[in-house]
Amino acid sequence: MRTHELKTGRSFGVNFDHGEDFFQALADFCRENEVRQGYIPMFLAAFAETEIAGTCQRVEDPAAPVRLPVYLEKVEAVGSGTFSYAPEKNETVPHIHVTVGLKQHSALAYSSHLISAKVQYLTEMLVTEVLAPEMRRPVHSELWDVPLLTFES
Repeated sequence: MRTHELKTGRSFGVNFDHGEDFFQALADFCRENEVRQGYIPMFLAAFAETEIAGTCQRVEDPAAPVRLPVYLEKVEAVGSGTFSYAPEKNETVPHIHVTVGLKQHSALAYSSHLISAKVQYLTEMLVTEVLAPEMRRPVHSELWDVPLLTFES
C-alpha cells in the first residue's frame, strides 16, 4: 500500500455538451482552467456511443489487462476517475471508469475502463484539482505496460 496526503485546490462543476467528445472536452477543460491533475469524484452522463474495455472472447492470460474495446450505443453512465500530468507531452492523462446502462435493453449494465465516448445530451461532472504531490502515471513494463498512478514529492 502507498498513501499520500493530497493538497487540493479548486473545485469545479463541469458540463459537457451534446455531441462533444468526452476526452477532448476534459482535455479542453484542463487546458482552459490550467488544471494539470486531480480527481473526478463522480459524473453523470448520456453517451450516444462509447467504447469500454472488455471482451467476450477467451483471454490467453487472465492476469493481463483486457484492452479490447466493446462498442455500445445510447447509454446512461455514472463514472469517476483521476487525471495526472505528463510533462513530456504537456497533457493530462485521464483514467476513467464507468458503469453504463443500455437504455434500449432494459438498462442492461456494463462496468469497465472508459476508452472513448461521444456525449448525448449532457455530462454533469465534479472535478477537484490536486496541487500536491505531483501525480504521474509511469508505465510499468513488468505489469503488462499498465500505467500506474504515482505521487511524487
